[in-house]
Amino acid sequence: MSPISIVGAGPGALDLLTIRAQERLKTADVLVWTDSLIPIQITNLVKDDCEKIKTSSLTLEEIIHILIKKHTEGKKVVRLHDGDPCLYGAISEQICKLNDKGIEVEIIPGVSAYQATAATLGFELTIPNLTQTIILSRADGRTGKPKTESLKKLAEIQSSLCLYLSARHIEEVQSILINYYPANTPVAIAHRITWTDEWLKVVPLSEMAKTSKERKLIRTTLYIISPTLKIGSNRSNLYNPTYSHLFRPN
Repeated sequence: MSPISIVGAGPGALDLLTIRAQERLKTADVLVWTDSLIPIQITNLVKDDCEKIKTSSLTLEEIIHILIKKHTEGKKVVRLHDGDPCLYGAISEQICKLNDKGIEVEIIPGVSAYQATAATLGFELTIPNLTQTIILSRADGRTGKPKTESLKKLAEIQSSLCLYLSARHIEEVQSILINYYPANTPVAIAHRITWTDEWLKVVPLSEMAKTSKERKLIRTTLYIISPTLKIGSNRSNLYNPTYSHLFRPN
């Protein structure tokens, strides 16, 4: 019996789906999808007779019941998540419950919003002498975070900081970050990146909260705070003629 496929839909654009993700969608008998976070166009890749089940109003228990029932009926089941399911996808609890029933699960990765945002802007997030580190995190908020991962501790590094699920707490976020990053540090605000109605803007850190409030952003929004979003003349050593390495010794 085929495993249940947890598939990453990517940020939203059809052509950013991986080939493997497309194959799983095209052969699915049942599609259980996060309809509040994924463009409906992606679901059109499935067969005409594929059963589509929306999950925006369902509990975990209801979703698991559906997955188990359809799988035991011998159906090829795809659980479609937005972005990359391994990032804030709440898939661990699903996998555990399915494994408890002896059901195998496979994960198909997807392009994440931070990658799509950087690519759309045409910027690299790791530039020599600015930062070589990318942190993916979220506002402290109500969702549990280890004390060792507080926003204050992450901001101290002054790396490229990508914040998911943080729009509702953006004023608090800005008040913390501005103590560690210069006020003019560029911040990319990406709402529904790669969707047909995407909105993307780079503003100074000092205007991050104001801009978010003006746009009434409360969900499907990513923030990238990074010194690399300033155009500069920094270059890597990799292609520098004065730098030797294994494949180009001096």
